[in-house]
Amino acid sequence: MRPTYSSLPTQLASLVVALAAIGLPAVSIAQPLDEQNELESVIVTASRLPLSALGLPVAWSVVEQSVLERIAPQHSNQVFNRVAGAWVSRGNGQESLVSLRSPVLTGAGSCGAFMTAQDGISLRSPGFCNVNQLFDANLLQAGKVEVLKGPATVVFGSNAQHGIINVLTRPVSKTPNQVRLEAGARDFYRVSASGTFDSIALSAQSSHYGGYQDASGYDQQKATVRIDHGWQDWRLSGALESNHLDQETAGYIRGFEAYEDDDARKENPNPEAYRNAWSGRGYLSFSRGWGQDAEFTVRPYWRSNNMTFLQHYLPWKATETNRHRSLGLQTIANGITGSMTWLAGVDIDHTRGSLLETQAEFFSPNQPDGIHYDYEVDAETLAGFSHVSWQLADRWNLAGGVRLEETRYDYSNRTDSGPACAPTASACRFFRPAGRKDHFTDWTGNLAISHQTENTTVYGRLARGFRAPQTTELYRLQSGQRVAEINSENMNTAEVGIRGSIEGFGYDLAAYWMTKEDVIFQDRDRYNVSGAETIHRGVEASLSWRLSDVWSVKGNGSYARHRYDSDIQLLGSRGSIEGNEIDTAPKHFGSIQLLADFSSLAAGLSAELEWLWVAQYWLDPNNQHQYDGHELLNFRAAWKISSAFTVTLVATNLLDEGYAERADFGFGSYRYFVGEPRSAVVGVTMSF
Repeated sequence: MRPTYSSLPTQLASLVVALAAIGLPAVSIAQPLDEQNELESVIVTASRLPLSALGLPVAWSVVEQSVLERIAPQHSNQVFNRVAGAWVSRGNGQESLVSLRSPVLTGAGSCGAFMTAQDGISLRSPGFCNVNQLFDANLLQAGKVEVLKGPATVVFGSNAQHGIINVLTRPVSKTPNQVRLEAGARDFYRVSASGTFDSIALSAQSSHYGGYQDASGYDQQKATVRIDHGWQDWRLSGALESNHLDQETAGYIRGFEAYEDDDARKENPNPEAYRNAWSGRGYLSFSRGWGQDAEFTVRPYWRSNNMTFLQHYLPWKATETNRHRSLGLQTIANGITGSMTWLAGVDIDHTRGSLLETQAEFFSPNQPDGIHYDYEVDAETLAGFSHVSWQLADRWNLAGGVRLEETRYDYSNRTDSGPACAPTASACRFFRPAGRKDHFTDWTGNLAISHQTENTTVYGRLARGFRAPQTTELYRLQSGQRVAEINSENMNTAEVGIRGSIEGFGYDLAAYWMTKEDVIFQDRDRYNVSGAETIHRGVEASLSWRLSDVWSVKGNGSYARHRYDSDIQLLGSRGSIEGNEIDTAPKHFGSIQLLADFSSLAAGLSAELEWLWVAQYWLDPNNQHQYDGHELLNFRAAWKISSAFTVTLVATNLLDEGYAERADFGFGSYRYFVGEPRSAVVGVTMSF
């Protein structure tokens, strides 16, 4: 029987109280199970500089290295379940869609609403995002993950609109010498290893998964090289990271609540689907002092991406190959002048990208076989930014900054211009514009005031974010389009928050109100709609409570309303969608973890019970079809047998719930990405 939203939290609360009685009865201010209290963390994402997390006047979350090791993620969504306001929806294999203070956004350029980065450098070039780009990051062997929510600070520009996910590589000093072997349900195997050699660290992993559905599964390899070195007056750091994915992809299953049928859950309607991807990135960062109270950093970088996949989610099943190569440079200077802290910098990115879309078999006159699109784009991004922070009084701080960014695209069509269909086609789906140049000039800025005591920070913030149109939105046109008259999306936000700690109880609360203009989205038949407006309002909470030396509880939750705010009528709608809830936007979701550290009772033994939920949500902009939501229980445990050997267990979906990782309604039917049944993975870690 499906657990109810009222019963499971009550049972979990009772379990917390009962288990707390086993440990020491008094509330303790001892350090939590993780390596350090999150509020005492240092965050670098906000300014590319190490800053105290407690005092930052912006909403953030951190997943520390110790937590990443406990989760041992097979997929990125297992990490972001712990971030208030974030929901990374799991597709098949390593595919995903990101939600961060937003609905789950779909469509060719929807990924442009979020920046995903490694050490502050975007995983993909700003105009060439991909919705699945999180699988490029080496989360399993990362130093930590920092998440900024809402329009990011001025050190980030296009794509840092709803927020930024920054995966930090492990410094050499925090890279362990170890080998880890894991095996689990449905032929999951993974070997990972890391080690240090003087000022260089190497981390690598290789995994295989047989898949739950028919003809699904993947092989994936990732590797990271990190360098930290001092040379005369310079501090040198850098990283080189690569990812390779060879995936068989299972498509949606169709039919109302088909995920509750055990046989349907195992079906793969698209056994021919696949996704092959390779990516590589690298940078070197040179820093040194400048004068008495200033510092200068210059960071050149390189990235390369190549992906081929079958568009199994479309009835005509075209094949897409996209690739791009980039060279870039980040520079920043920072210093202190009296009561003012300042920073300024310049960012440059040059990218050459291409896209080829072909269809092997004839589907209809409007979706013919052959080449749909074949083009190349040279992209240039140039940005300058500055930010200052004034200490107004002992406890008051005022901060503000601005960034100006220019994006230029030089597009070349490598096939015939015009429709891809025969002249007799009634509404050709594909239109190839002739070669052209486009440019976009945008700005972002923020102003914040904060009040800080030893254990508490209260802040208010105004911010503006943007995203330039993605190349796929401009040059992969659809039926009825001849030129994509698209402007950059803009977002304005107001936010207030409070965070702090009281004798073992930590809290971080935030409320926000955001409006977006010139929004681009897809309707339920995957046609692009542009020029829309949306409103986003919500509250977020992250809480932690140290119950005793043994027991502690952590949790996060978000309640938000995401609505269309413009008079737009879509095919099949019963009128304007103005005021409708945006599809794939649960009103609330979150997770709670009950953690136990039995080191005082049984050496080296720790465990975690996790409950997570996703509330119901609409499946289409017309608000005519709905998914009921789901709840899941997960369990993790580790036993450190000796300083050299640790045994781990990760068990997911303990109640074997039938659910959908993501649902939508498209082309006239309910469609579900199947959630995986109960599974377990056992691991052995050998340290040297």
